Amino acid sequence: MRKQYLDQDQEWFRAIIHSIHDGVLVIDREEIVRLINPEYTRITGVRPEVIMGKPLRSVRPGAQLVETLRDGKARVGIYRKEGDTEYVVDMAPIVIEGEIVGAVSICKGLTEVHKLSLELEKNKQKLQQLEKTMGSLYRARYTFDHIVGARGGLSELVRIAKKAADSQLPVLITGESGTGKELFAQSIHNESRRAHRPFIPVNCAAIPAALLESELFGYEEGSFTHAKKGGKTGLFEIANGGTIFLDEIGELPYELQAKLLRVLQEGSIRKVGEVREREIDVRVIAATNRDLGQLVEKRLFREDLYYRLHVLSIHIPSLRDRKEDIPGLVASFLAAEGGQPRMSVHEEVFQLLLRYEWPGNIRELKNTMDYAMCMAEGREIQVHNLPAYLQQLPRNFADLAAADPGVTLREVVENAERQWISATLRQFGEDVEERKRAANKLGVSLATLYNKMRKYNLNPSDDSKSLE
Repeated sequence: MRKQYLDQDQEWFRAIIHSIHDGVLVIDREEIVRLINPEYTRITGVRPEVIMGKPLRSVRPGAQLVETLRDGKARVGIYRKEGDTEYVVDMAPIVIEGEIVGAVSICKGLTEVHKLSLELEKNKQKLQQLEKTMGSLYRARYTFDHIVGARGGLSELVRIAKKAADSQLPVLITGESGTGKELFAQSIHNESRRAHRPFIPVNCAAIPAALLESELFGYEEGSFTHAKKGGKTGLFEIANGGTIFLDEIGELPYELQAKLLRVLQEGSIRKVGEVREREIDVRVIAATNRDLGQLVEKRLFREDLYYRLHVLSIHIPSLRDRKEDIPGLVASFLAAEGGQPRMSVHEEVFQLLLRYEWPGNIRELKNTMDYAMCMAEGREIQVHNLPAYLQQLPRNFADLAAADPGVTLREVVENAERQWISATLRQFGEDVEERKRAANKLGVSLATLYNKMRKYNLNPSDDSKSLE
């Protein structure tokens, strides 16, 4: 019965060897050839009856498998040629209970090796192309040289930002909407040692809360209904080695803030539906136009995350607080690719630009200049090329009186008051708390602000009725 099982095992073993698509040759400790398979014959041209049961070197004098049998060292990628046939051989000793009892060689025709090499090179080129594509998709465009005012009113801010770029600590950038927070974030990335790695911008307010976790951290296949086959790579994983820019961080759902805190503390992420954590190396730069301190007090933002992000803090001033940069910004918006201005700007236009409060900051100024360039008929931007609300600003009271001798002082004051209130309201939202902030800025009570809004038809929200 035992002999029957041994015979079955040997037949099973031979069947396995014969089914392998690489050439196989086995010798025993006496250097006698005990086994070859049909693929070995196909590659080398050596038939079984010529070599089986004979000393290997009696048939193939140059065979290096004998050396492997003697010194017990594996040999890889040995080039051989028999007539017109070229092939590559790997060799290894056969060891049982610490004793070398034989040796085996595995050979592959050079044609197959060449095909594999070509396939490998093709895949390598595809990978390189993919990396280039990814690099172009996630490349930060701006540097500190693009920041207007970097050598003037923003020089100290830029100095701090450059120091921040040298570290690996998280950075929190604050400032009103449109002040250039992403410009600073990209500049910090490009000034850092991560400059050649991805820069991934994420607007936390633009992605629905239900999808934000899977977008940031990815998910495993089958982790939820309609999950994509193969799962999904998250933005943190794509940013590995580089920087992730979390804009509008104040809008990040409270439950996700704990996962972000773990990324900052442990340097690891866990996909949705995944059991294990994986390490990542990502620099986090966050930005917000909200007061995170107030959000912490209202329990809308985690205090521990706030202090973790607040290590390096940069506050970008609004455009109304640095109007001296307006001429430089306008020049940069009007510049062609070669650096030469495409248009000139009339002096009276600059007077209006400097008088306006710019609640939309630099973004609003750029949109204004784009509009003016589109409306201009010649090579100079005139006042009548500006948006209507800018043309209505009082330019010079003497000129105003000369243009309309019938205008009264009361009308001039009311016109200026209406425009000032309107500009201030655009800086804030529409709820009661934000209206209070607008009233504080104007130096009036909230009730007075609502009365003025009704007087000038500035569409006060319905919550003003509660003050009556």
